[in-house]
Amino acid sequence: MSDNATEYIVEYSDGPLAGTSERRYLVRGKYDESLNAVAAIDGVESLFKYNALDSREIRGELHVRYAFDASDSDPFESDPEDDPAR
Repeated sequence: MSDNATEYIVEYSDGPLAGTSERRYLVRGKYDESLNAVAAIDGVESLFKYNALDSREIRGELHVRYAFDASDSDPFESDPEDDPAR
């Protein structure tokens, strides 16, 4: 990772945002140990908390994996009828 890096890549490993990623800014050169994300599940916006699992560098960019913290998140249920894989 470059000494002057200002961003990192968030990878959501599970929960309602599993398999998605986004870019975030480093704060004082460090990534967030926990973060909150807002997402619409079946048209209802909810707040989800994620905690850092680990980090690694890929092609010079910092990637941080985050795990879903259900106990500190809004409840959510996805309607199986809305699943496009069905």
